[in-house]
Amino acid sequence: MAEQRAPRALIVLVCTAAAVIVLAGMQAVQSILGPVILALTLVIAVSPLREWLYRHKAPGWMLVMIPLLIVIVVLLGMIAILSFAAAQLAILAPKYAHQFNEVIAELQRWLAGLGYGTAEINKALSSIDFGKLIDLAQSVFSGLLGVFSSLFLIVVMLLAMSLDAPIYSRIMAAASDERPALITAFTTFTHKTRRYLIVSTIFGAICSALDIVALYALDVPLPLLWGVFALITNYVPNIGFFLGLIPPALLGLLEGGPKTMILVIVAYIAINVVIQSFIQPKFLGDAVGLSTTVTFLSLIVWTWVLGPLGALLAIPLSLLVRALLVDSDPNGKWAAALVSGRLPSSAKAPDAAA
Repeated sequence: MAEQRAPRALIVLVCTAAAVIVLAGMQAVQSILGPVILALTLVIAVSPLREWLYRHKAPGWMLVMIPLLIVIVVLLGMIAILSFAAAQLAILAPKYAHQFNEVIAELQRWLAGLGYGTAEINKALSSIDFGKLIDLAQSVFSGLLGVFSSLFLIVVMLLAMSLDAPIYSRIMAAASDERPALITAFTTFTHKTRRYLIVSTIFGAICSALDIVALYALDVPLPLLWGVFALITNYVPNIGFFLGLIPPALLGLLEGGPKTMILVIVAYIAINVVIQSFIQPKFLGDAVGLSTTVTFLSLIVWTWVLGPLGALLAIPLSLLVRALLVDSDPNGKWAAALVSGRLPSSAKAPDAAA
């Protein structure tokens, strides 16, 4: 008797419904799940240091405490930067409110001179409120700051994961014979996540330093702050560059006029295009393994699920999902090809002229 299989369309619908339910459940517990995922990502990021200490016969307490202290310092530094940014915006708001209104009035006069001074355009421009823009910017900073509000939970999870890391490494090594595909998928996930974080941090720091120099040269207020903010937003795929550009460009407009704003935009584009589009991919290689479309969709989905933390961790989260659902399946090479946008190594590319 032939085996009856469910229609493929039904399988797709059931899997889609299950994914929606799982994501909605994750969203419901994001206050717990977010810090756990962040702690896992940070433990993966500092694991080379722990392995180096282990190879050099460091005592057990050093294997846990040194990586933990480094991560805590980084977290506290990010909290301090975001808090300072929110406070500085509140301080600068009254100072630049008058300049902003003058810029809007000048824009209205310029449009009127071009023959576009219609009532609709004037109404739209007059509705732009500098206070609302500042409130929006502060809400962004507050949202990012809220990522680290569960610092105690993050530190506890970091400590627990750091203590368990050695035994989990031995368990995975022992299970490689029984579950080779799953262990290989997790190993690839940790390697790609670590490489992505390290390379992104190095080149993000280079871009940040050059941005600071450019902002100093253009006399934009708080250049150091916006340079570090650009480093943080560098971890947000696709739109992180624009998030880091908006505050200094707006302040450049208010401080030095449209010319300064244009120079800030040109400087940021030149720095980021050269480094992130031409140099960084040569070092990053296939560390991400996600197509541009999948990367953008992952940003949308994980931001909806986990809020600002989902935006910061969109790439590691998507790599984890790929390891669990795609790479762990020996028959999933074509699914991996769709996710990564690359043909499997065993496949032959079709003739472009065909």
